[in-house]
This record gives sequence, structure tokens and C-alpha cells, in this order.
Amino acid sequence: MLSLSTPRLNLTQISEQDWSSFLRLQQDPVVMRYVSDNRKEAEIRQIFNSRLVRWELHSRHWLCLAMRDKHDGTLIGFTGFVRGDDDMAEVGFILDPLFHGQGYGYESLHTVCRFAFEKCAMRKLTATVTVGNIGSKKVLEKAGFQPEGILRENYFLGGIWQDDWIFGLLRGEFQ
Repeated sequence: MLSLSTPRLNLTQISEQDWSSFLRLQQDPVVMRYVSDNRKEAEIRQIFNSRLVRWELHSRHWLCLAMRDKHDGTLIGFTGFVRGDDDMAEVGFILDPLFHGQGYGYESLHTVCRFAFEKCAMRKLTATVTVGNIGSKKVLEKAGFQPEGILRENYFLGGIWQDDWIFGLLRGEFQ
């Protein structure tokens, strides 16, 4: 099982034991405000199951890592990426609101970026963020992601079409 670590976190590929935490975060309106409208448990379970599939360096499905505090094992959130074409991957992360603003998003994202560039030979990482999600925008910018544009009316959320910010980070820009 893939495992990464940061000064404060252990990042491990999700397992069945993470289901209740995954479900809780996917049903939390604060967490999902800029991510998705309410989903039924069966749909969330389907998403979870697709991330349980064994991940290898050239997999084309999400690498989904559970973020846990190194000292007490508390689940902080989930992070990871999905490989696309041309040595590019899209990153994503969600955190329990109790841990927002404490640097965990950046810490985990930086480690995921290093893994993607160094071990998976990614050329570029991207992220799509619903306009207004200032927390995620700040995490990405702190990790070195550059704004690449706005996709207007790109995502239907909350009954209206939302704009998305697009961010990118090239391997040569990563520090």
C-alpha cells in the first residue's frame, strides 16, 4: 500500500476502514460547498469504491490518500491526483473543517506534488477550483500553482452555472 509522510501527517491509500470518514466529509455542507451538490449515500459509495482499486504508478484512476495526524491518527481529510494524458495529472483535496487554516492542505499537497513529479514523472499538475473557494485557491498558490484562466459557466452547482479557476504547476516550477 502506498504511503507518504510529511512532518505532521501520514498519507496512505484509502481502505475500507475510511468509508465512514469519507462519507461524513462528502455529506458535510461546508466541505462540499464548492465541490458538489448533495449526493445520495449510494453515489458516494460508488465514488469511494472507485478509489479503493489498487493504485500503481501508471494507473488512470484516482490515487486517493487519507491524511492522518502522525501522533494520534486523527483523520484530517483526503488528497490525491488522477493521471490524464501527456504526463499531466489533476490534483484534489478535501479537509475536515476542524482542520481548515492550519497548513494541512498545503503540507499534504506539497508532498503529493513531489511524489507526482519525482516518482510518477508528471510534467504538469492542474487543479480546477470553483470561483469563490478562496481557501483552496490559497493552498494551491502557496504550493506554487499558477492561475491559468477562468472557465466561464463551467460547472453546475447550487442550481446555477459556476465559473472555475484553472491552476497549473510545471515540474520545473516545483520547489
